Amino acid sequence: MPIHPAVSARFHHLEGITSFREAFSNPAQREQIHQFDSWDPETAPPVVTTTTNSVPGPHGPVPVRIYGPAGGSTTGRPALVWAHGGGFLGGDLDMREADWTAREVSRRAGAIVVSVDYRLAVNDVHFPVPHDDVVATISWTRDHAENLGIDPTQLSVGGASAGGNLAAGAVLRLRDRDGWLPAGLVLAYPTLHPVIPSLSPGLTTALREVPQLLRMTPADALHLHTNYLGGPPSSANGYAMPGIAVIDGLCPTLILNAEYDDLRASGEAFTASLARAGVDVRQVTVRGMLHAFLNLPAELGPVGHSLDLIAETIGAPPVDRT
Repeated sequence: MPIHPAVSARFHHLEGITSFREAFSNPAQREQIHQFDSWDPETAPPVVTTTTNSVPGPHGPVPVRIYGPAGGSTTGRPALVWAHGGGFLGGDLDMREADWTAREVSRRAGAIVVSVDYRLAVNDVHFPVPHDDVVATISWTRDHAENLGIDPTQLSVGGASAGGNLAAGAVLRLRDRDGWLPAGLVLAYPTLHPVIPSLSPGLTTALREVPQLLRMTPADALHLHTNYLGGPPSSANGYAMPGIAVIDGLCPTLILNAEYDDLRASGEAFTASLARAGVDVRQVTVRGMLHAFLNLPAELGPVGHSLDLIAETIGAPPVDRT
């Protein structure tokens, strides 16, 4: 289907801008970006309980924000450990992809959501530091499930974009280190391969409708990955780039790919690899959406539907793997 009209109607705000980096040093262009990015929802995100905490990690404390439904039972809830995106070098707990997503999923699934503020790949921080922060947060949530009101058999892990990479890599690490898997893995428009796989003819055609400024091209991804890895793609292992990992025995996985997104090639390739490995995987192409659509209001149909899918996935009865 075409790009969602609520999205394409905003493209004119970006006219004349050739580089986000340059635009942020230009007051007029910075205001253009602000106008494009101002997505005030008609209905505010749900009111849920929030608490802040920090969990111990190998590189120091890791800040987290814990979301819970207002009212109702305080025990035995499903849960999601969630990692935001931002190209490994941006994002925080207040970005909409983190805060709005956590609030919506908490309400829709009646779940506890632990949003992790992992260290970013800036100022000489590289893999495995952000990865270790996410591993530490999942481990802490698992080990403190009872105190957090979580049903330990319904603890899932997820993330968006770079956060999807971190979520998948952390689950693989815990599989190998602890012999443990979460109930499920949720990946939204993830980047999973050191070099993005070749785009299909259909995706190549679709991306012609997207302004170049809003593309996450393979060259862009390569730059972000090299920064995250602290070296060339050849330096990656399967924990840093799960697309090249041994994925046998991975938990049930939901992958949400944006229709108009270069990274769809990575998500689709990972889906195929999971299927070949016999992993229970569901891939959904979110129609009309660009990369990072979880930063948009839930009232947009494809966004709300995606949040429902996440909520249904983490709130589903646990899988018997015996």
